[in-house]
Amino acid sequence: MTNEGRRQKVGFGVLLLATFIVVIPVTAIVLLIVAKGWGALSWSFLFTMPREGMRAGGILPAIVGTVYLVFASIAFALPIGVMAAIYLSEYAKDNALTRTINLAIINLAGVSSVVFGLFGLSLFVIFLKFGVSIISGSLTLGIMTLPVIITTTREALRAVPRSYREVSFSLGASRWQTVRHAVLPHALSGILTGAILSIGRVAGETAPILFTVAAFYLPNLPTGLSDQAMALPYHLYIITTQIPGIPENYRYGTAFVLIGFVLIMNITATVIRSKARRKR
Repeated sequence: MTNEGRRQKVGFGVLLLATFIVVIPVTAIVLLIVAKGWGALSWSFLFTMPREGMRAGGILPAIVGTVYLVFASIAFALPIGVMAAIYLSEYAKDNALTRTINLAIINLAGVSSVVFGLFGLSLFVIFLKFGVSIISGSLTLGIMTLPVIITTTREALRAVPRSYREVSFSLGASRWQTVRHAVLPHALSGILTGAILSIGRVAGETAPILFTVAAFYLPNLPTGLSDQAMALPYHLYIITTQIPGIPENYRYGTAFVLIGFVLIMNITATVIRSKARRKR
């Protein structure tokens, strides 16, 4: 075997080891949650209100509140993020201003979620007087996910071959017609990837909703965006740290439902992305 072949085998071995280092702990955590939480799953657990100081009953308000937050935040962030990425990729000139904006977007993606929570509290809850409500929490979560959506969409747009644009321009199409019909359809799978990443982060965040929307306990389901709401990640934090005597399977069951909810949303988005690829 040549030196090049040995180096290649060593490289593959290192990559395989790194994969196992990532996959094995995650798999173990998921299996632990499933094993300890499966017994708590029932119709009453999923579709009834909590009772007895949240030591019994179900988690329906937390599930409904999470659904509100995910859909409202993505409905706000996805169109704005895609439009911003289109402008930065297809219209904006490469100058100091756009480079500064791109750097700011990258830096915002790494900002702690607590900072976004304090920002949402100051802007939406206090300054704009939306109060502690679903709209305040959704806008905060939407702003938090904007850097991810903008970055993934911009990279998806840049991955579309330049020849597609040149052919469209040569046929007399305007820049927007070129973006709309020649670029966006081929970048759709990358855009949906950004949406998938955002759904996972929105559904699992606790710090931003702690300041803007989350309630310790509510006896009724939310009826609109101006209401407060319970949410699965905050509910899990509360029953794990603040309420003594909670059965262990109740805590793990809540974590199982949260993981399942994120998984269902991601699978749905992945199916849509696959259909878009086949259609293209």
